[in-house]
Amino acid sequence: MNITRHSLPPLLLLLLQNAACATPVSGIDLASFDRSVRFQDDIYLASNGTWLTNARIPADSDSFSIFRQLRDSSELHSRELIEQAAQQTSPSAPIRKMVDLYRSFMDADRIEALGIAPLRPDLARIAAIGSQAGLVRELAALQSSAVNVPLQLMVEPAADNANAYLLQLRQGGLGLPDRDYYLGSDPRLVAARQAYTIYLQRLFSLAGFDRVDARVQNVLDLETRIALIQQDKVSNRDPHKTWSPLSPAQLQVAAPEIDWQAFLTVAGVPDQPRLNLQQRSYITQLASLTRAVPLAVWRDYLNARTLSAYAPFLNKSFVDASFAFAQQALAGINTPKPRWKDAVGVVENTMGETLGQLYVAKYFPPEAKTRMDTLVKNLMAAYRRSIDTQPWMSPATRTAAQQKLAKYRVKIGYPSRWRDYAALTIRADDLLGNIHRAMTFSYAEQINHLGKPVDKEEWQMTPQTVNAYYDPARNEIVFPAGILQPPFFNLQADDAVNYGAIGTIIGHEISHGFDDEGSQYDGDGNLRNWWSDQDRARFNALADRLVAQYSSYEALPGHFVNGRLTLGEDIADNAGLQIAFKAYRMSLGGRIAPVIDGLNGEQRFFIGFTQSWKNKITDSAALKLLVTDPHAPARFRPQGAVVNADAFYEAFDVKPGDKMYKAPSDRIRFW
Repeated sequence: MNITRHSLPPLLLLLLQNAACATPVSGIDLASFDRSVRFQDDIYLASNGTWLTNARIPADSDSFSIFRQLRDSSELHSRELIEQAAQQTSPSAPIRKMVDLYRSFMDADRIEALGIAPLRPDLARIAAIGSQAGLVRELAALQSSAVNVPLQLMVEPAADNANAYLLQLRQGGLGLPDRDYYLGSDPRLVAARQAYTIYLQRLFSLAGFDRVDARVQNVLDLETRIALIQQDKVSNRDPHKTWSPLSPAQLQVAAPEIDWQAFLTVAGVPDQPRLNLQQRSYITQLASLTRAVPLAVWRDYLNARTLSAYAPFLNKSFVDASFAFAQQALAGINTPKPRWKDAVGVVENTMGETLGQLYVAKYFPPEAKTRMDTLVKNLMAAYRRSIDTQPWMSPATRTAAQQKLAKYRVKIGYPSRWRDYAALTIRADDLLGNIHRAMTFSYAEQINHLGKPVDKEEWQMTPQTVNAYYDPARNEIVFPAGILQPPFFNLQADDAVNYGAIGTIIGHEISHGFDDEGSQYDGDGNLRNWWSDQDRARFNALADRLVAQYSSYEALPGHFVNGRLTLGEDIADNAGLQIAFKAYRMSLGGRIAPVIDGLNGEQRFFIGFTQSWKNKITDSAALKLLVTDPHAPARFRPQGAVVNADAFYEAFDVKPGDKMYKAPSDRIRFW
């Protein structure tokens, strides 16, 4: 896409432009409208129909959306920042490392000349596995690597004490996106398995293995057995189903086939008093597989997982094989990205906060942070009022909800303390070595948290990320600078669209603390029931109705939204929309919003919300998201939320007979 470059930061330029405008612009993209569709019949098509007709998915992508446009812009800005940093005569140590990392990926000639040689030590270590004990040691050693193994250690706040870190053990190890890809009979899933078979054959052949077909079958058979015992994604959303703390001695009794003390020692965490099994039944059954499955099969499996993990960082033949499977077959992408985009991605994933400091300095002025502070405060005030007026909540639960809301931490733009990469070694001529060292560095950072208070200043996203999140263990909402730009957040536009776009995102993230999952944590981040039984029953009844609503949406022919999987996000979409509208009304202070572009403030609010979810996506990528993603498909997010908002009916005079009409008694109102 075309990027307009200014000497001033874009948001600052908008501020200056805004000062010269007597009347703010609406912020609505009128050219996207389909005038043949009534808002009362389909607000998504009415708001976005012409855009959907004319928009084209880029050849190197699986979708095209507002999020994608902003990510493309962020990538371009990041590339420029890295290349400008490369011109510095005396760069700081972090800047030099960042530039060297980028150069190591861009040095395609050297990578081609090396071939698979940089990965030979990894493959030799796997070949040397001669016992079940050796297998366990290798699974432990791979914790600090990029390899996706079936037992995965991580460090997170403890569910029963959010101020303390706890070692977590969870499931993993599949080459396809999810267990359903192995178990389903749908033709698309069968085609994905066939593509995966071809991919594995290619990897083994490129690496010079013999008996390729037999090895591939070994991998497929073992991964299918692993998939059969994995906990599904709906169950993984239930914090009680992912909470099973044990001492290492108790774990040894529960899963005796593995020497857990040896595993934890090799993994660098030998003296932990307890750890949490996020999927207990899976881990006990996986332990059995380490003895029941022949070592030759396990070696083939680990070779496949290792080759797949590092294929994007090897020579062109491996890169092409990875693209054909992961991008072309699974996502419907026909053209590889330019190499610089993948190089930026490596920097983002490895030294994202060093890049983030440069991004914030150039593209996130203080005025944007100040305006965002105001929006968040207004949303929080609207939420407080809403909690006080909910008819389905008892006074005791209402008080507890207010106490939780009062403890929210809000992070906007960028961290208060930047990540320190001093211990990370980067070489401009050693891409695979850089990837190895970066994974070891990140893993060491995690395990070094153990025994220390939880660091409340850490961020889980970089400042340039176009996204936002709520963390129940820290009870915090986080909005990186990357999402705080038009059309989500437009300092030049009338507030109606800002509240409809970024306001609903703010409300969405606040609402995650009160969705079906987040509501099980208290204001301190502990997994604790602060609800009365009657209130929880009423909440669950509302949730069941929302599950039924979203499960009726057909995303692809024969494939419907899994309303139970998307429940938390659907609650947040619905609650966030209604809270954002209340905050918008409050911000007017009794004034009537101006009519701009023939639309009143309430109409602009709902159209702004709907236009923020413009999206085109390939069928392959849509299927992958249906199986793996806890969010509903983009077009159903505004459609599913507005029909439950009374204000939508008032704004567009929606009446019985209109296609989007829902009787007042059928509307689902959480907050």
